[in-house]
Amino acid sequence: MASSVLEDLCLHINTKISTIKKILQLRNIGQESSLKSMLSKIGYEMFFLNELLNKMEMELQGQEKLKNLLKELQKSAGTDQKEARYLCKNIPPHLPKPTASCVTGLMVKSGEQTKVTEPEPAKKSTKEPRFIKEAALITMEEFKNVPAYMRGRLTYDQINAVVQDINKTVVNKYKILHQPPKSMNAAVRNLYHRFLEAETKDTKGKFFIVEADIKEFTQLKVDKRFHSILNILRHCQRLREIRGSQLVRYVIC
Repeated sequence: MASSVLEDLCLHINTKISTIKKILQLRNIGQESSLKSMLSKIGYEMFFLNELLNKMEMELQGQEKLKNLLKELQKSAGTDQKEARYLCKNIPPHLPKPTASCVTGLMVKSGEQTKVTEPEPAKKSTKEPRFIKEAALITMEEFKNVPAYMRGRLTYDQINAVVQDINKTVVNKYKILHQPPKSMNAAVRNLYHRFLEAETKDTKGKFFIVEADIKEFTQLKVDKRFHSILNILRHCQRLREIRGSQLVRYVIC
């Protein structure tokens, strides 16, 4: 029994001695000039790894919040769908029917007789509103399928915000092009002629804008981030480019 206790004591002492030797060896390594650069590199890698882990943790937290939000939306959509199905199956059989004709004229009494004066038919406008093509917003599914190298740190909302600014530019531009030139002031007429000069045979019948149009109608900065979003919009087939005469034309798909 005493022998077993003595062996355990010897093992414990030997372990402590081994630990002290390792500590002394590590301290000596830090003092050797040939190993200082390696230790410095290891320290830098450890710092970089720690930063990467912090970013991953923040990304996971963001994804967790997004997942919870999507669950709530899914639950809400399911409830709305059930209510819609119930309403479709339980339509009241005696709904009020619209009258065959609605008298909107003026009622003028003359003695005991009442005359109905029908209004004159409204004059139909000879000019119909012209169609202006706009780019559809990016869906969440499309956003997820964009390659990571192309997406970078851009968010779903940032991309669709640019799509909305592009649509705003297209609408404002083609509203001017659809106006009769005689009704324009000098500033608008200058824009009108600039729009016409940017057109080519390749853009005939298409809706397009250039960077100058974006600067004219929005506060959007035409910078590196903007061009990264344009790459994503081309990838998602919202835009395509037509180049010529030192000008890039962004055509709405």
